[in-house]
Amino acid sequence: MSIMNPAVAGQAFDEFLAEIATRDAHQSWTPTDVALPALFLSHGAPPVFDDGFWIAQLSRWARSIPKPTGIVVVSAHWEQAPLLLSATAAHTPLIYDFGGFHPRYYEMTYDTPDASALGQQIASLIPDEMPFAQMPNRGLDHGAWVPLKVMYPNGDVPVVQLSLPSQDPRALFDLGQRLQALRDHGVLVIGSGFMTHGLPYLTGENFQHNTVPTWSAEFDRWAEEAIAAKDLDTLFNYTSTAPGLRFAHPTVEHFTPLFLSLGLSTEDRTETAIDGFQFGLSKRSLTIW
Repeated sequence: MSIMNPAVAGQAFDEFLAEIATRDAHQSWTPTDVALPALFLSHGAPPVFDDGFWIAQLSRWARSIPKPTGIVVVSAHWEQAPLLLSATAAHTPLIYDFGGFHPRYYEMTYDTPDASALGQQIASLIPDEMPFAQMPNRGLDHGAWVPLKVMYPNGDVPVVQLSLPSQDPRALFDLGQRLQALRDHGVLVIGSGFMTHGLPYLTGENFQHNTVPTWSAEFDRWAEEAIAAKDLDTLFNYTSTAPGLRFAHPTVEHFTPLFLSLGLSTEDRTETAIDGFQFGLSKRSLTIW
């Protein structure tokens, strides 16, 4: 048995839920707290629920900062222009945008509260000249709900998604800058992707033993070094500066949410919250101040 073929689907998640029932309450953000950071999240898919180590990493990360007043996710799995806002009604439905997993994962729910006030906050930050609309029937995709079920398992924080309207690093960085004010109100903004995502180039050995392909390790190291050096030019020009890009990101939508998250920075400080590899892919996830 393995994470990809567990004896009991979601057993690690069930054990996690039983364990956190004994924890102290997660303290909520208040106006006397400092602005929340932004995150870049390597989000995973249903195998997260069968990986106790990854669950623990995500949970510790969430509890390292105050519980947010709202959450905004820009996910690799919603590429659409112009900029769009998901449904804001309570109990927003989920999108099960994955295939080949145990039936349990297609029955999971994540019932979040009304997020209409959060939607209005976002709209107030979008300039009149920027096309912007709401899709009231658009639910949360797995780039949002899978990690959030672990990070905020009670589902008691309002959540919305914004579409990924461009793959232009500078345009996404500028959008992040427009959203900076949300942080001052305790809103957590998450760029949700995966630091490497070369699924077509993985082998059975990667899935069974988590061997790390050279292209994944090299791309991850390049990103780590460029982020640590605050070298935006190198990052913006990743198509010519990043090693192994063709394999690490055959399509780039799992990398480019990083630029939106970097645009939310006000202190020019970024910390690695999660590192390591799963199935040979880099899980590197970042806290951005």
